[in-house]
Amino acid sequence: MVSVAHRGGVDPEASASTVEMRATLLNETLQVLGIGNVRIEGRRALVDGKLGTCTVHLGSAVTHVMPGGMLFIVPVGAQHRGRLFLPFADDDPKTAEVLSKVILLARDDQIMDPNILSQIRNH
Repeated sequence: MVSVAHRGGVDPEASASTVEMRATLLNETLQVLGIGNVRIEGRRALVDGKLGTCTVHLGSAVTHVMPGGMLFIVPVGAQHRGRLFLPFADDDPKTAEVLSKVILLARDDQIMDPNILSQIRNH
């Protein structure tokens, strides 16, 4: 179990306005990319991939394979491969993580990472 503490009583990654902004940004991005197998339900993006159905939390970027197993996709930090540049977004790394996970899972039949594939297929 992991616990994260926030000062001031508001988690900046999961506030209603942040989640709403990420949902809007995600919807627009999916339209531009022609991705139609993702829908937003509350604070989660539901991805109906070819290999399975997954969810990505729009606040925390926590990912699950349905019917409920965790899916561990570790983002590569900017210090390892250079900054990820999203011309339509600010420099919020959590927003970039949410969008990249959703797009990756929407095209799950193109994933080559054996660790991610085995997690999806084993649920």
